[in-house]
Amino acid sequence: MTGIASASPAPRSDRLSAAGLAALALANAGLWAALFGPIELLLAQHSSLLAPDGKVAVLGMVSAAGGATAMLTNPIFGALSDRTRSRFGRRRPWVAFGALAGAGSLLLLSGAQSVAMLALGWCLVQASLNAMMTALVATIADRVPVAERGAAGAWFAFAQALGIVGGVALAHATAPDLAAGYRSCAALLLVCALPFLLIEDPGPTPLPAPPTATARPPAGTADMVWAWLTRFCFNLISALALLYLLYYLGDAIHRPAPDGDVLLLTALHIAAMVIVLVPAGLASDRIARRKPFVLAASASMAIGMTLLAVQPAWGLVITGVAFAGIGFGLYSAVDVAIVTEVIPEAEESARDLGIFNIANALPQVAAPALAAALIAFAGYGALYGAGALLALVAAVTVLRIRAVG
Repeated sequence: MTGIASASPAPRSDRLSAAGLAALALANAGLWAALFGPIELLLAQHSSLLAPDGKVAVLGMVSAAGGATAMLTNPIFGALSDRTRSRFGRRRPWVAFGALAGAGSLLLLSGAQSVAMLALGWCLVQASLNAMMTALVATIADRVPVAERGAAGAWFAFAQALGIVGGVALAHATAPDLAAGYRSCAALLLVCALPFLLIEDPGPTPLPAPPTATARPPAGTADMVWAWLTRFCFNLISALALLYLLYYLGDAIHRPAPDGDVLLLTALHIAAMVIVLVPAGLASDRIARRKPFVLAASASMAIGMTLLAVQPAWGLVITGVAFAGIGFGLYSAVDVAIVTEVIPEAEESARDLGIFNIANALPQVAAPALAAALIAFAGYGALYGAGALLALVAAVTVLRIRAVG
């Protein structure tokens, strides 16, 4: 098929308002700030503090444990959200739960004095925030018409980009006080979630009876598999590139202040994303096609990762990060649209989206082991070279999706 699939349109009586979309995007910004403040700086600094001689192994273990937790809990929280019936709707209760539990888990993490407590705290953060994430994305599937999901998904991703910058900026601004960094991320998470919980209406249309619990896999075709693999490739590239960025800058590029460079490169990456995000989402809706944007994203990501692989030149690193940002922005502009269009059952959208969110979580499990092996084998060049190869694989997988153009 070419063009946009017409399955599962949002009922017009339950259409998400402009204010609701803004509140949804703000909640997403807070969520990603709470995730990426730790991912890009706090966990690496915490690992160095607890185990100076084993920081790489500790960071990899903690990241993998958190990713495994997210991977296991995503479909569970999605299915629970689908079956939730309350006067607040079926998504808002899980946004509230995720925000409150996530903030509490970040506070627990701030006091971690051992590797075991660091891992436990991060697992709780991942579980909580993924419950929130699944409910937020399902709101788009529930309440945004298919023909408008490119724009909605682009604004959603734009908020994600701002949240990432905000989280890293908070972590950097509060350094070297790790506890203050975690507390700041927790506070921002709650503040950003509040408008969605207060102003968003669950919609006037009564929801049908909850689906019967079942262990069967979601209905659908190979399109879901190819869309899942495409998302997995892009997220694995991101995980490989970001997880060891602090160490890459210090150990391979020999930068004198790698903490500050992480903030600078994150801001550059996000700026490059933001430049293309919304225009690409709007253009995708206008031409009713998604694949061309993913193919362009794959090419840009491959160029960016290749430039990082041929380090150690600071100028190449900056250029590579910019190309990677453009690529990830192009993909992010249509990611939500593609995923929601290949999901076959609107009434179980959160469960299916939970399965898709495994493609966000699994790279966090796979990246530490894969990165450690690649770095040990051939250094950071092999790490970023693998990222370039994955970008090309993503171009192949997206072409196999039949339900979207």
